[in-house]
Amino acid sequence: MATFLYKLGRLAFRRRHFVALIWVALLTLAGVGAASAPTPGTTSFSIPGTEAQKAFDLLEQRFPGASADGGTGRIVFKAPEGEKMTDADNKATVAKTVKELSDGSEVVSVTDPFTTNAVSKDGTVAYTSVKYDAPGMELADSTRDALEAAGDDARAAGLTVDIGGDALQAAAEPGAVGEIVGLALAAVVLVITLGSLVAAGLPLLTAIIGVGIGVSTITALANALDLGDTTSTLALMIGLAVGIDYALFIVSRYRGELADGRDREEAAGRATGTAGSAVVFAGLTVVIALAGLAVVNVPMLTKMGLAAAGTVVVAVLIALTMIPALLGYAGRKIRPAGEKRKPRGAGKAARTEDSQESRKKFDTSEKSAKPQAAAKAGLGTRWANFVIRRPAAVLLLGVVGLGAIAVPATQLELGLPDDGSQPTSTTQRRAYDLLSEGFGPGFNGPLMIVVDAQQSDDPQAAVSTVTDGIKDLEDVVTVTPAAFNKAGDTATITVIPNSKPSSTQTEDLVHAIRDEGADIRADTGAEVLVTGTTAMNIDFSQKLNDALIPYLGLVVGLAFLLLIVVFRSILVPLKAALGFLLSVLAALGAVVAVFQWGWLGGLLGVEETGPIMSMMPIFMVGVVFGLAMDYEVFLVTRMREAYVHGETPAQAIVTGFRHSSRVVAAAAVIMMAVFGGFITSSEQMIKMIGFGLAIAVFFDAFVVRMAIVPAVLALLGKKAWWLPKWLDRALPNVDVEGEGLKALDSRNSDPDPDKDRELVRA
Repeated sequence: MATFLYKLGRLAFRRRHFVALIWVALLTLAGVGAASAPTPGTTSFSIPGTEAQKAFDLLEQRFPGASADGGTGRIVFKAPEGEKMTDADNKATVAKTVKELSDGSEVVSVTDPFTTNAVSKDGTVAYTSVKYDAPGMELADSTRDALEAAGDDARAAGLTVDIGGDALQAAAEPGAVGEIVGLALAAVVLVITLGSLVAAGLPLLTAIIGVGIGVSTITALANALDLGDTTSTLALMIGLAVGIDYALFIVSRYRGELADGRDREEAAGRATGTAGSAVVFAGLTVVIALAGLAVVNVPMLTKMGLAAAGTVVVAVLIALTMIPALLGYAGRKIRPAGEKRKPRGAGKAARTEDSQESRKKFDTSEKSAKPQAAAKAGLGTRWANFVIRRPAAVLLLGVVGLGAIAVPATQLELGLPDDGSQPTSTTQRRAYDLLSEGFGPGFNGPLMIVVDAQQSDDPQAAVSTVTDGIKDLEDVVTVTPAAFNKAGDTATITVIPNSKPSSTQTEDLVHAIRDEGADIRADTGAEVLVTGTTAMNIDFSQKLNDALIPYLGLVVGLAFLLLIVVFRSILVPLKAALGFLLSVLAALGAVVAVFQWGWLGGLLGVEETGPIMSMMPIFMVGVVFGLAMDYEVFLVTRMREAYVHGETPAQAIVTGFRHSSRVVAAAAVIMMAVFGGFITSSEQMIKMIGFGLAIAVFFDAFVVRMAIVPAVLALLGKKAWWLPKWLDRALPNVDVEGEGLKALDSRNSDPDPDKDRELVRA
């Protein structure tokens, strides 16, 4: 592996024009494809294998043309103080609004609140529902604009008007300002770490190119593959983070190789062969984690994971080829590690010093280098020495600290965000609150009961039995009369709960209706199915919970096997996996504390607490595991490299920290900056993802990898690198440590014995 990548790095350095041209051509091709592609829609929200999805499919089959998957809008009116919605003027205003909505495009039906009993008991609040023939996120902008403008005349007449429903849903914006701030902070960290604007610009440039190719390709294929906008958001988030980090590690190793006296082409090859090997395996762990989301069997998650995994593959390939090429363009603008910038008044000779003199400057004997390194020990070296002296105390403090932060995760409540989680400044949230005020919180999350009476001898009687049974259940406010299809063998019933959609009481009601339906089926032969947005959310949460353990086992298991090959050890990969579980649990605990309990919510702009997004645990497991293994590979491979080259286990830990801790810390700060930019989004889901990933990176990089990992390795000593001999023989030798490159050193240090001989003439 190291030898192949070494040759690839040197080739890219020499053929820099060709390599750069290829990547620019790919970016241009992807950009043209994205620009010329049809306007993408969104992936349909389907959950195969759930009751809610089964009922939804049955509705489309038995009620053709009813647009079961169509978007819905809800306009909520509130009368001025001292008036009622039933007053003549107010009724006329509402009637005018209903007529305007009925004339709109993509509209299937509009209800009149005065004929559908959609007026509150005190007469102050009324609402009208709009049904569309396309899903909410696929509606034309003109349709959405017409819905938002429908209440203008009513507002002018003195009514309070707010609009809710999924018809107003649009693509979640990640927060452009926050992303710019995140990239700016990443640039500052890169300049501090790499010592120059040119060196810092390379990771940013390659990351942007990689994300540009990945996101443009997703956009180009969105219509054909039914990819939603959230797919691009995840690819952008992950692609930026890993793209910057992978390039950072190679550029940093390149500067180290220059400091060892190698010429620039050789240094580029060595950096690609050593740090590039770590990049390959770190990228593989991220790809495994993201592609493994397919195990959940939710199409939306599968597409998101595969698209983000593809972006990571692009980031790895760019790091291995374009970075060496750009290093060739940069030339002497990227200085060796430790070399100070020359004063501006230095002469021309100083700026064009010979490479042989540069080698002499950095070519010191091992005996003189050790005291010098000791005298100038950096923070990473000092910290590693501290951990080695007190490994048990550091390990205990790290585990107990993360364990305490993880405690709130025991109170985790899952759900999907609705209009009740929107900021109070939005019309959706105000409409949600008005409905709760006038009709009760359950009106924001009605349940749809589908009764399949095709196998029943008396469908009418079976549906009546279902209706009566539901009326007797707790937490039920209203049960609407059944609506039959033309064949008369299927009916729909709307149930209004007493509790808000995301409450545990509503979830209990869904389960109670399903239990009641099982008894009814046994008695009448009619099948009772519960669907609707609220039931879909409940089933989605349950499906994700059921898939979490299999997914965790698959991803951790595959990565464990991969890390055994990389580190040639059993205990090091095991320690890496256990450390990841600790960091992800702590991150979930922090998410619960902020978004469910409200701690520091005001600081982060969390206006409404509630259940944690259903996909958050499995999403964090997938993404954070891949990123956590990045730090593990980058940090521990340098320790492994030192150990293989003859250092003691303790010395290897210090060497690994001396060479890698600064760069790993910089990479973690960059990832936190990129993810933190998404916290500025107005969308609760994006904000939660950004915070969860940023805090998880902090815990994993600075607590697990920087403290717990060296403490465990110090306690284990040589046992950390133990591997059964039979397994050692069976495993392929991927040479992440660069052992194969030592042969190059020996050839370079032992010149050709025939080179100085002269031809002897007879």
